[in-house]
Amino acid sequence: MASKAGGDGKEAINEQVVANTYANMRTEMNQLYTKITELEMEVSEHSLVIGAIEPLDPSRRCYRMIGGVLVERTIKEVLPAVKRNKEGLEEVIARMHEALERKKKEITEFELKYKIRIRKADNDAEDEGGKKEGTAQGVLVGPAGQ
Repeated sequence: MASKAGGDGKEAINEQVVANTYANMRTEMNQLYTKITELEMEVSEHSLVIGAIEPLDPSRRCYRMIGGVLVERTIKEVLPAVKRNKEGLEEVIARMHEALERKKKEITEFELKYKIRIRKADNDAEDEGGKKEGTAQGVLVGPAGQ
């Protein structure tokens, strides 16, 4: 019986290790999602800037933040740099999407290997069904009077 109790303790440790590893993998995947979203927002901002300054006179002055310092340049100098930055961000996003797909595959294989299933509580499922209209994410805004 003593050996059986020892085996149960080992199982519990292994289950805990598997659960912790799985939680870490999910956390990494969520961090990738967050970073991709953040970079996509930056690409969107770059697109807005490009759209705003492209039709303007190339000799016109504009200001650009470089390393926390506001620098005066011309549109002719700034536009190519902003386009290069945007292209670089898009490449990073593409690589991060690839990493995300690899992480998803790794998590799926881990789930199959250890027979992991995600359980949702019944009341959570009901709440989600009733919240379809209010699931949009955005900026939290206080009352209009403030």
